[in-house]
Amino acid sequence: MYAITIPEPGGPEALVWAEVPDPVPGEGEVLVDVAASAVNRADLLQRQGFYDPPPGSSPYPGLECSGRISAVGPGVSGWAVGDEVCALLAGGGYAEKVAVPAGQLLPVPDGMDLITAAALPEVTATVWSNVFMIAHLRPGETLLVHGGASGIGTMAVQLAKAVGARVAVTAGSSEKLARCAELGADILINYREQDFVEEIGKATDGAGADVILDIVGAKYLDRNVKALAVNGRLAVIGLQGGVKGELNLGALLRKRAAVTATSLRGRPLGEKAAIVAAVREHVWPLIGGGRVQAVVDRKVPLTDAAEGHRALESGDHVGKVLLIAPGHA
Repeated sequence: MYAITIPEPGGPEALVWAEVPDPVPGEGEVLVDVAASAVNRADLLQRQGFYDPPPGSSPYPGLECSGRISAVGPGVSGWAVGDEVCALLAGGGYAEKVAVPAGQLLPVPDGMDLITAAALPEVTATVWSNVFMIAHLRPGETLLVHGGASGIGTMAVQLAKAVGARVAVTAGSSEKLARCAELGADILINYREQDFVEEIGKATDGAGADVILDIVGAKYLDRNVKALAVNGRLAVIGLQGGVKGELNLGALLRKRAAVTATSLRGRPLGEKAAIVAAVREHVWPLIGGGRVQAVVDRKVPLTDAAEGHRALESGDHVGKVLLIAPGHA
């Protein structure tokens, strides 16, 4: 088969379409013929040499895919050759074939085409696990989403609205904020022109956000704590603004607030399977029922994954950038 390889770390040009050995499904795994994958921030970091795949996983980038099952390994039940699926991966999505633990498979949602389904696994698993399983967002609470127009952001807005929460977003342009509003966002904050702490205070009569989903990290840490409500929960899932920051524990204590930080890629198989099962139970009916949609900014050929990486790095996208495998255009 062919896959996107990274012979040497570097810019988008470091991604090379090359012939590699076919994967073989092991115990509890299936083999998926990939129709599409998607670009995630972790892929950019891996390309740059900053984020190695977990031990034992595929060396190729790609944290999600959609496709058809072409082989079923020993110990797998409930899935069969020919099933159309999408999958959460630890790596290997930028390839014609990938071996996937059965617990990380999801059926293609009702009414959705196979290509578009590739936009779902990473964002749904990330948002559901952090906002709902860890931060326990409840109906009537306020969620602040940093990067509301990103793949994660567009899914977080929709899921929070679907459960009856109020949603605030930050984004860097009026066009992105308008798209967030179309998806249901109630409070729109242009971080280039407005202070999100002040704006959240105004919008909540000084109460603050009950849950904050943060992709920025250190740069926003102190201000995020200021923006939290009493009993608020800050979920850090990205480090685009650095890894080290000062935390005012006094402010955290006064608010009886919590800070959590998680990543999805390196979790044990059992934890990933539990998250995927929860997504299938809670999120898939919302997608199949039309209340939540996959937001796709553009589709580019997998063989030109560099173009997809440039698109994500440019920051002018809304939603997901998909990579379409050969023969599936």
